[in-house]
This record gives sequence, C-alpha cells and structure tokens, in this order.
Amino acid sequence: MLKKVLIITGVIVIGLLLFFNWFKKDTKKHSPAASVEFNDKDLQIKVNYCRPYAKGRIIFGEEEAGALQPFGKYWRLGANEATTIETNQSIFFNDKELPAGKYAMYAYPGHDKWTVCINKEWDRWGAQEADIETDVLRTEVATNNEVEFLDQFEISFEKIDTIGNFNLVFHWDKTMVKVPISRK
Repeated sequence: MLKKVLIITGVIVIGLLLFFNWFKKDTKKHSPAASVEFNDKDLQIKVNYCRPYAKGRIIFGEEEAGALQPFGKYWRLGANEATTIETNQSIFFNDKELPAGKYAMYAYPGHDKWTVCINKEWDRWGAQEADIETDVLRTEVATNNEVEFLDQFEISFEKIDTIGNFNLVFHWDKTMVKVPISRK
C-alpha cells in the first residue's frame, strides 16, 4: 500500500513540475524575455525582463476604465518573473545610493509620476507583490504620457553625457519614464 502511495505521489510531483515548466515557456511566447546592458568603462549594469504587448488594450489608467496596469497598483515592470537589475558597482539611482548587487525592480505607475522600487528578493515568479520590508530603495520619477506609441514594453539605457550620467528608460504605449543614474 505504501509503495502505491509513493508511486502516485511521485507521478503527481513529476506531472506538476512538467506542467509548471511548460507554463513558464508558454507564457514567454506572449511576453518574450529580454535583457539590456549598460557598459561604461568599468561600470556594468544589466536588466532582465519580459516584454508584454499592448494588443489594443488600455495599458496605464484607471482601474474602472479597464486598464491593464491601473494607477497606484504594483507592477513587476514586465511580465512573468520579476524584472531584475544587476550592477557591479554602487550607483546613484535617482540620487539614492544603490549598492552593487542583483535586485528585483518594480513600480507603482501613476499618471504624473511613478514610484520605482528596488528589492533584495530578486528570484520571484508571477505578479506577487514584493515585501516592502526587503526594499533597498524607493524613488519617484516623472512620467511623459505624450511619446510615440510603442506596442511592446521596452527597457533601455540612454547616455546623457561623457562623465557617466545616463537614464534607465521604461517605454510602453504612450508612456515613458526615465530614471536618472550616475556613478557613485
């Protein structure tokens, strides 16, 4: 009897693992994985994220209007697993110090400003909101809601000058947010 229970349990566990791996791969068809890197002399920063499409939906807006990402609500800055940022040196992230390391990055989008957060728990899957107790920093940045439409979410870096100042840029739909970053 015990042998049958162990076999059934083993089959269920293997089935669940196979399903979860298939599910992760299938969702990436709709929101493919991407990475973007910034390298300047000895500074290296890498962001890993997944890129959902607008597909004619309202992206940012009021919850009552059916927005995919309602104002003031947690967003993992992409889809699937947590968006991560990794830096090999301490930097200033919108004038707040971010030590070298790997972190989860998420936001609370608003109409006029976003709160962008960096969190120690970077290895997360799904839309589960991060524990704010493990946030390393939170910062507010202005939004620009009158940029060219972009159907697929994109994160990029924009160099500002030759002394090491640049922006981390989030662009989706007609919204763009730029987080100033500089060397420590």
